[in-house]
Amino acid sequence: MKKDNIPLFFAILQAANPTPETELEYDTPFELLAAVLLSAQATDVGVNKATRKLFPVANTPQAILELGVEGLEEYIKTIGLYRSKARHLIEACRMLVELHGGQVPKTRPELEALPGVGRKTANVVLNVAFGEPTMAVDTHIFRVSNRTGLAPGKTPLEVELKLEKRVPPEYRLHAHHWLILHGRYICVARKPRCWECAVAPYCDYKPKTPAPKTA
Repeated sequence: MKKDNIPLFFAILQAANPTPETELEYDTPFELLAAVLLSAQATDVGVNKATRKLFPVANTPQAILELGVEGLEEYIKTIGLYRSKARHLIEACRMLVELHGGQVPKTRPELEALPGVGRKTANVVLNVAFGEPTMAVDTHIFRVSNRTGLAPGKTPLEVELKLEKRVPPEYRLHAHHWLILHGRYICVARKPRCWECAVAPYCDYKPKTPAPKTA
């Protein structure tokens, strides 16, 4: 993607969705952290179904600690890898209580020190909960960045660092949400819906996918 086309690319995405939001349901920074931790290799829809039952019962680090691993598992057992996620979340809650007074820290090193929290999860929390212009590179962003030529890279970190350089400052706060939603609904994995894509003129992907023929 030509550098001159990048502002046009994001201006169109912004016009279609001025204030994009995560599709995970949460009310507090801790609920967001827990939901993102649970969302690894799972869908937002599946996580939301579980947290709608969990959060009314336990939505603080101390409350989840009091559930214990087995108690927590009962609420999240519909989510993939729920046993390891339950252990990680319990240990993360213990650290939050013991080291941070039950509050979610606002720095990447402190977030990444929590069990089950990697760079992507930390970036989501920093962006969504605390308004930092971070790039949380998931499978959708990785695909869209490479396919469009926006920020090609062989690893999520390489893509993230390129996005930080190439995305204009005025679009950085919401860029990762625009790219996630674009990858989830338009620039899908198997067959991108180029015929529905408003930013197709600025994308390097060729040949564009034609609209399916109607009978």
